[in-house]
Amino acid sequence: MTRILVVEDDPDLGLALRVLLTRAGYEVAHADDGREALRLLFAERPGLLLLDIGLPGLDGWEVLERTRDMSDLPVLLLTARGAESDRVRGLRAGADDYLPKPFGNDELLARVEALLRRSAPTRWAGDSFGGDGLRLVPERRSAVWQGHEARLSDIEYRLLQVLVRNRGRVITTEQLLDRVWDDPEGTGRERVKFAVLRLRRKLRQAAGDEAADPLEAVRGLGYRYRAPDGPAGGEHGGAGGGGGGGEGP
Repeated sequence: MTRILVVEDDPDLGLALRVLLTRAGYEVAHADDGREALRLLFAERPGLLLLDIGLPGLDGWEVLERTRDMSDLPVLLLTARGAESDRVRGLRAGADDYLPKPFGNDELLARVEALLRRSAPTRWAGDSFGGDGLRLVPERRSAVWQGHEARLSDIEYRLLQVLVRNRGRVITTEQLLDRVWDDPEGTGRERVKFAVLRLRRKLRQAAGDEAADPLEAVRGLGYRYRAPDGPAGGEHGGAGGGGGGGEGP
């Protein structure tokens, strides 16, 4: 049974969320401030975090930042702030989805189900995120590939994190723009291609092997994280291919 940590300082809403999620079949832990939320993250290691931004003391932005330093836990922001700038800030800081208040019960449950469905099991700082020779290091925003560390930019780290979470599945250019750059309209498709190029080169340079990286470009579709002993990445397409896949190594 999936455990969800609800971080909400409004006692009525906190109770309503606990009842709703429990009836939907989830185990629920609750915190009403940021410091308690961080304590429960360490103690409970939940499968999903529902995080209110407007918390007393340690606010939701700080909780989100510290969560991302220790895990790739799926995070759904709950907030009364409906401004686009807050949504963009949350997604760029590492949240997976954003739901402004007030919201309907059915929509909340649908978003929770969608996040859990598309997320791999949560990994925590010090764990091996990718397996097969790859380990993400959240607190350093880096990746250890075949025993060698590659320092990544925030975008590169987030890109690799999304692909690893969806191991073996092709993630389209549009999905990557939405999840990594908050560009759901797909107006910056070239940025995905060049970010993947930089990421793959860093992993190969770290390993000292120009033929080895765990990413694969799929022509006309997008990219995926695969087991390193699978087919060589990038063999499915050449430069400039349609739906964001197909750039060379």
